[in-house]
This record gives sequence, C-alpha cells and structure tokens, in this order.
Amino acid sequence: MAKKELRKIDLKGIENPEFLKDLSYKELDLLSEDIRNYILDSTSDNGGHVSSNLGTVETIISLCRNFDFLKDKIIFDVGHQCYTYKILTGRSLERLRKKDGISGFQKISESPYDHYECGHSSTSISVACGLAAARDLNKENYEVIAFIGDSSISNGLAYEGLNYLANSGHKVIIVLNDNGMSISKPVGGLSSLFRKFSVSGVYTKSKSGVRRLLQLTRPGRWTLRHLSNVKNWFKRKLITLTYFESLGYKLIGPVEGHYIKDLDKAFAKAKKINSSVVVHVKTIKGKGYPFAENDQIGDWHGLSSFNKETGHIIVREDKLTWSEQYKAILAEEMSLDEKLITIVAATGHGSALDDIFKNFPNRSIDVGIAEEHAITMAGGLSISGYKPVVSIYSTFLQRAYDELSHDIARMNLNLTLLIDRAGLVGADGDTHQGIYDEAFLYTIPNVTITMASRINEAVSLMKESLCNHGVFAIRYPREYADETTDPVKKIPYGSWKKELEGEKVAIVSMGPVVLTLKEELLARKANVTLYNAIYLRPYDENRVQELLGYEKVVIYNPYATKEGFANSLSARLIELGYKGTLKVIAIPDVFVRQASINEQREELGVAIKDVIEAL
Repeated sequence: MAKKELRKIDLKGIENPEFLKDLSYKELDLLSEDIRNYILDSTSDNGGHVSSNLGTVETIISLCRNFDFLKDKIIFDVGHQCYTYKILTGRSLERLRKKDGISGFQKISESPYDHYECGHSSTSISVACGLAAARDLNKENYEVIAFIGDSSISNGLAYEGLNYLANSGHKVIIVLNDNGMSISKPVGGLSSLFRKFSVSGVYTKSKSGVRRLLQLTRPGRWTLRHLSNVKNWFKRKLITLTYFESLGYKLIGPVEGHYIKDLDKAFAKAKKINSSVVVHVKTIKGKGYPFAENDQIGDWHGLSSFNKETGHIIVREDKLTWSEQYKAILAEEMSLDEKLITIVAATGHGSALDDIFKNFPNRSIDVGIAEEHAITMAGGLSISGYKPVVSIYSTFLQRAYDELSHDIARMNLNLTLLIDRAGLVGADGDTHQGIYDEAFLYTIPNVTITMASRINEAVSLMKESLCNHGVFAIRYPREYADETTDPVKKIPYGSWKKELEGEKVAIVSMGPVVLTLKEELLARKANVTLYNAIYLRPYDENRVQELLGYEKVVIYNPYATKEGFANSLSARLIELGYKGTLKVIAIPDVFVRQASINEQREELGVAIKDVIEAL
C-alpha cells in the first residue's frame, strides 16, 4: 500500500485554526517545524522575541485544537509568546513589530481572537479571574485560559490572582509554561519548586527515546501506559502536596510540551474538570534552533535582527549603548565603594549588567520579576547604611510607584535609580514605551530627576547620586551613546549647561538629543541659545531666571510626555511672570504605537525638524 503523503500547510493562507482538527499527528509535527522556520525567518528580519515563541509552538497548536478561541478566551502572559497563535488565527508576520504591521503582543484591534492585551508580566491570572467572573455572572459557557510562564508566576500580582481564584468558585484553566527560564536563568524559591517537579535534560531525552521505542509495538504501548500510571501513583502518594494543590487547584502534569498528543489529552481532561486547574507543561525555550536552545543568559529572548543560518546577532559594534556605558560607570564606582549594591528585576542582561554580576557576585542581586520587591528591598539596604542602585526599565518602574513613594521617598532614603529605556522604544510599542516615568516621578517628593547628554555628564551624575540626595533618578534612552572624550567635571547639583549663546530665542532640552540639536543649529547658523537641562528636577533657578529675558522659549523633550518636565517648567515660567512666547515640544499624553523611534518622533511631532520649524 502506498505511503500516505503528508499534507503541507500554506502558513500565509491560514484564516483560522479549524484546519488543525483534520491533521494527523505527523502532519502536526510537520506544521510545527514549518511554523518554527517561519518565526525564525520573520524575526531574523524584523526582530522580536525568538526563544519564547519557538518553545511554545506545539502547546499553542494543541490549545487551538481543543478550544474555540472565538468563544473561549486565552490571555498570554507576558504576551510576547503569541506568534504561533497569530499565525494560526490568520495573521502574517511579514511586518511583525513594524509601523502598521502586526504587534509582537496580543492586540484587540488586530483580531477577534485576541481578547485582552498584556505586555507586562504576571497579569494573566488576575485578568482571567475577571473574565471568568463576568462569564459566570452572565450565565455563559466558555473556557478562560491563562497562559503563564514559570518565572512570571513568581510575581506578586500572580500570587494575588492565584490566592483569589482558588476559592472564588470561578473556573480558570492555568497553563503553566515551565521552561526553566525567565529572560535568562530564573531566580527564587518558586522556580526551585518547579525544578523539583522537573527532571534533568539527560533524563528527559532518555525518556523520550524510550517512549518512542515502546510505542512501536502493542506490548510496548501497554508497558508505557502502566509505567506512567505507576510513576504518577508514586508522585501523588509519596511526594508532598505541590504549591498549587495546597491552594486547592487540580494539577495535570507535568506534560511534555512538545508532544501534541499528550497535550491534547491534558487539555481535554482540563475541560472536563469543573474547578480551576493548572496544566503544568514542560517546554524547551528556543526549541528547534540550537543557538536559542543553548542560550543561558538571554541573548535570544528579544533582539533586533540576526542571521538565521549562522546565529550571528546583528548589532552596531562601533558604539556602545547607553546601557553599556552606565554599566562601565557603575562597575568603576562599585570597585571604589564596597557599600554599593546593584539590584535588578530580571533585566540585568538587557541592561548589560552581566559583568557586574560576574565581578561583584556578593553585591549584585537579581530579585526576578518583582519590581516592587526590588525597590522596597533597596529601602532596607539604604536605611542600613548601604548604597543601593536599582537598574530598571522605565516601563517596569511604573509597577513600583507605590513602593518608591511610600517605602523610599517618604523617609528620604538614598537610592540611585538607573532608568533604562527612558523615552520611545520603537518596535515593542505601547506596552513598553518609557515616556511616563518622568511625569509620575514629579508627583513624588524628595526625588531628583536627571538625564545626561554626554558620557562625562553621566559619570558626574552617577557620582552625585551617591551623595545623600534621597532618590536620585538617572534616565537614559535605548540608543547608542556618542563616545565623547570630554574630561569628567563635577556638575553642581541642580545645574544646567549653556551649549549655545543666542539673542532672542532660547531652547531648553536634555539628553543625547541635545548634541544632535546643537549640530543642526550650528549648521544653520541659528542665533539661538541652547540650554542642556541636565537636572530636570530641581531646576537650575539661575538659568530659569535667564529665560525670562528671551522673546521666545522652546521646551523640547522627546523622551517623556509633556506632563513631566515640560509642563512643570512652563508653569514655573508663567509663575515668574514670563511675557514672551512659550512653545512646548514634548510627547503628548498618549499610548504610542509600534514603529521605529524616528518614525514615532515624526508622527508625534517631536523630531528635530519640529524644533527648527518652531524657531
């Protein structure tokens, strides 16, 4: 009898996931391989989250086979692992993360299959609680699934959701994607618990081989089934209750997350259970792509572009990023002062701090995805005489507003905040823009806010931040730094620098854009005064008084919304009786869509040309 030819699916022709139910398991395996190649092709050109999406292909295929996501609702947590879901629900990845293209996260406006949007960690269970409560209040019948990673579930918000859901009476299916990784290696007690559930890579591979061998014959399949039953009996009877079972959840698994047949059985079983259930799925982050599979530090978590064949990550190597520059400055200060302690919340690799952790292991702390804990722990260190430095992305600092206000600034404790990715961030879009921290920091007393335009200014700011000023925030963008060789000079606390001297018009700006703006003004021979507002709070009151003498003042801030420095300085000038023309060019109070940073500035009216036109 002729061997049946496997059907190959045109990924770009998919309209919905219904076709999955008609495919054999061999055809599904072929589909999984094709999806992985498509993800690699798309991300190599457009950038994106590579490892997390390669690791969830089979799990998402199985979910789409077992649920109807036009009716059932799934929330991906953090949201960046949804590329397979997008493909299966009829969306192309050709312009992934580009202007007017598909988002790298779930996006309600894109598809009726997207029921919520998550870009920050650990929100899915709480969202699922609300969706399930609404379903039950409406007496409707559909499933709610929270798809969450093993490190995301260690965040406090996830704990709160789990605690509520356990006794709420509302059913939610929690799919725990356990790949033993956060962005890089996970930290904390809960991740250790998951590793106890799990087994070594050698064991897993050996078991997979034995499994395939036994499945070849009927006696082998019988043996495999009964061995599994014996194993599960020992697991249940001889091992203490798991974390989830102790809360009252039904637990299915661990299930091997790259075997669709096993996943189908697990999800079918989960649907039959009337209460909330955790399906513990074991996956390999970066599955099928050796460069990503072997990554232990997070290089393949999210990146701009790469060579698919060689695994070479494409970066500009002629300059260092601001993250790398601040790493070097911080390393120098830590070598000089043993009281300095660096704290990160799972973003150490992204902020280029790997060498800090390697060279100062006893004074470098990664708290995992727990921004609130990072800030409050810093308070305990500060009040004990240490000098904590918290490195954090601007978008994630939002999550620790209360801790920063109540636990640090209220007591005027010393804390250096290195706010990475301040300003527009490009392709990650509205969930990750770093444009709001400046405004909310203005609402907290005892907070200094700064931004350097040059490396020597950055060095001076770091040193000043360690001189008992309370909370000292240093903002810097997701850009490459101009490697100026200007000598380091102490910048008096709260002072600005006059970059250009003109007559009737003054521009106040800050950050690296000052250098670009200065070059443009010089090229145009513009008769303009340019102030570099290194300290956004407190103001340089002497310079503010000087502004009163100009016919026009332009406040230019492409790194934050107008509600921060721009509006505050405007109000101060009006308070002082300024009679001239006042023009603010800053990011409006909106959620900024994905595009390149230059495209975003053009669209928002905060490009250099907008300043020139305003003169």
